[in-house]
Amino acid sequence: MSRPLPPGTPVTLHAPQAGLPAGTAGVIVAAPQAGSVYEVDFAGQVVGVNRVHLKVMRPDLHPPPVHEDLRPYVQYACVMGSRAFGLSTDTSDTDLRGFYLPPARLHWGLGEVPPQLEFAAPGTEEVYWEARKFVLLALKANPNVLEVLASPQRVTVTPVAGALLNIRSAFLSRRIAQTYGEYVQAQFRRMEADRRTHGEVRPKHVMHLLRLLLSGAHALRTGEILVDVGEHRAALLAVKTGEMTWAEADRWRAQLQRDFEHAAAHTGLPDRPDFGAVERWLVDARRAALDW
Repeated sequence: MSRPLPPGTPVTLHAPQAGLPAGTAGVIVAAPQAGSVYEVDFAGQVVGVNRVHLKVMRPDLHPPPVHEDLRPYVQYACVMGSRAFGLSTDTSDTDLRGFYLPPARLHWGLGEVPPQLEFAAPGTEEVYWEARKFVLLALKANPNVLEVLASPQRVTVTPVAGALLNIRSAFLSRRIAQTYGEYVQAQFRRMEADRRTHGEVRPKHVMHLLRLLLSGAHALRTGEILVDVGEHRAALLAVKTGEMTWAEADRWRAQLQRDFEHAAAHTGLPDRPDFGAVERWLVDARRAALDW
């Protein structure tokens, strides 16, 4: 039996998969715990692919990574985490999130630009997604990215980023009902199983799941992402510190879930995001990067 392929292995497709043509290059991000299906990242699209459809790229054919400081190409940065949510304390770190746009000379060359940039310093953590990956995640109603677009605490906004913020409503759709509501339900079921097995849960995780229900219901009702949940600060921090018991938190979760489902049933959001508007923005952004 052949040895499993470790994460980070560059591969190509033997046959078309999930709309991707044969020969598409990707990188393994997760090996199977059982079976033979690998999670492979194809330029921001993660697909489960059976080992028989994957070909390992020869090292001499794997594009070299880009060795250049890409921080100057960050187009958008905002404060996220507890400071943006209205849940910060004296010990809270500062989390910055956003996106960067590599210059065309790097994006079109043989070098491989990273899907995201990460920087860390005492008390600060920064993460910036590559522009295409950023908008693809937002089109899928990824809560973390939608909140970045809606952050009230903006640090860096270039004209390219400003143009994207002007169309941020294009990302909102009924998919929020799945990415927020169904995710929270699944996580609570898993935590309940862990609690019964191990007798404990992570209170901070419980707090953020409740926050997602509040934010998601607000988005479904109003068409706007709620980032600052300071109105519920006392209750949410009581969950985080354990002052609110699991039973009490679960009752609140059930109440919020019912409100979320009602909002989903009556939402005015479209079935699909506006792909056309986002693609036009991305093409214009790439043009802007021609002279960098």
